[in-house]
Amino acid sequence: MTLMNTAILGLQWGDEGKGKIVNFLAGNFGAACRYQGGHNAGHTLIVDGKKIVLHLLPSSICHEDSLSLIGKGVVISYDALFSEIDEISNFTPGITDRLKISPACVLIQPYHQLIDLYKEKSNSQKTIGTTLRGIGPAYEDKVARRAIRVVDTLNENQLKPLLEETLDFYNFTIEKFFGKEGLSLDKLMDENLAYGEKVKPMLADVSMLIKKINSEEKSVLFEGAQGALLDIDQGTYPFVTSSNCSPSGIAAGAGCGPLDVENILGVVKAYVTRVGEGPMPTEIYDELGEYIAKTGGEVGATTGRPRRCGWFDAVLMKRIIQTNSISGLCLTKIDVLDGLEEIKICKAYDKDNKDSVFGECMNLDTVEPIYETLSGWQSPTKNITKYDELPEEAKDFVSYLEGICEVPVKIISTGPDDQSTIVR
Repeated sequence: MTLMNTAILGLQWGDEGKGKIVNFLAGNFGAACRYQGGHNAGHTLIVDGKKIVLHLLPSSICHEDSLSLIGKGVVISYDALFSEIDEISNFTPGITDRLKISPACVLIQPYHQLIDLYKEKSNSQKTIGTTLRGIGPAYEDKVARRAIRVVDTLNENQLKPLLEETLDFYNFTIEKFFGKEGLSLDKLMDENLAYGEKVKPMLADVSMLIKKINSEEKSVLFEGAQGALLDIDQGTYPFVTSSNCSPSGIAAGAGCGPLDVENILGVVKAYVTRVGEGPMPTEIYDELGEYIAKTGGEVGATTGRPRRCGWFDAVLMKRIIQTNSISGLCLTKIDVLDGLEEIKICKAYDKDNKDSVFGECMNLDTVEPIYETLSGWQSPTKNITKYDELPEEAKDFVSYLEGICEVPVKIISTGPDDQSTIVR
């Protein structure tokens, strides 16, 4: 595989296995960069036989020879950041030496999390099924130009007037609308300034650092959080996240040019899953869905909520691939389908896929999937590392996906650890 600036993106509703793929590839890159989202992500790695779940740190963090970058498009909870650093430091040393954070990152404050919680519990709006991490309200502040950024916590005189104004707004909402107790300005000031001192050694101009790495003839791996079907603009609105997790978010969120990303790999499961509310045309409601969920360990890494399971949706994948310049697929969890007598793939819907409302607005509430049924494989694929050793029916499955999605499958994951990987 030719090394160039590469993006690793989930193409479904998140939880596709991006963390493993980034960790698998990261050692070949000068750095990996998170460019959007926050600690609502849940990227699971198996490192030296140990399970590590990352929420905010890039999935390259265990590679001692690679930098881990957090770009300006990420929203940061200081509490979550330093808790995660402390936890992961037990597995790998020197994290803070190779972690570089943009001072332009917007901060998630306690009032963001409270607002997230109160809104989700309120009967005044439809439940979205958020992670309740304060992600959405933090991005709202960014767009409203009242956000507190990392850089603001480095200077008391700069922080105080900004925090006073913003806290007045939120305390009014918390007290008058939700009838709850407001937050203390002095406490928030102390917390933010203390964290500002703590984070200062890790701050860097991430945009220029990417340029420097490239000038040294090294490449950068861009890591997306969530999945393209949760993208604020491309996903199943309103049941989406609050950021652009598709390639459109890379330039703004990492601070690089659109042409700096030369290769975009999309990560897909051999089936689909979803956490929270929202349409999922191929959802399996019977015992088979429960079997896939149990076999695949389908529980949200961030929320702990069970994931809904369904058959692979090639209609959605083909559209996402075409609108995001995907050059190849990384297929994960093929081993979860081991032993099934037949496997279904949604090849079409019972309505015109070219309908502008369906496509542009992701209106999936009324569509009915039309399936292609393939023979399952009766021998295990788990931990296979060579494509030729896959059962013929599994190869047929991969070939069908390549044909209908019109892009090659370049990586196949046959288990959670790095060794259980096929590179084609």
